[in-house]
Amino acid sequence: MTTFDDALNHLREENIRITPQRIAILEFLANAKTHPTAEDIYRAIAVKFPGMSVATVYNNLRLFTEIGFVKEMNYGDASSRFDFHTDPHYHAICKQCGKIADFHYPGLEDVEMAAQQLTGYTISSHRLEVYGVCPDCQKGGNN
Repeated sequence: MTTFDDALNHLREENIRITPQRIAILEFLANAKTHPTAEDIYRAIAVKFPGMSVATVYNNLRLFTEIGFVKEMNYGDASSRFDFHTDPHYHAICKQCGKIADFHYPGLEDVEMAAQQLTGYTISSHRLEVYGVCPDCQKGGNN
């Protein structure tokens, strides 16, 4: 699992400039308990960087995704969400508020091999999402 320090060291090794905005974006992602959108990140750090544009956040997220220590999660028409934890894991998504919770389930690790054998495809990755109502929404009676 990549840590904030690992990510900074990787940027240095790649001779990528370490800007205060880049550090703030990385720090936000590393400490996020949610899977924020670019707009969430922008709103959270814009107070510290009043001249920064949302494009700066998007450009850095694209860079972090290309490098491999941030994963972009696309869900149809909704805004992409970003996950700093790129180790294999799955997501439970609340159908009411959109909250995403990570979970690990080791029994699914061989799904790529099974899919490859059954279809003849060369499988490179997979993702699993389960949908339901989160505990907060259940308490609120919104289910």
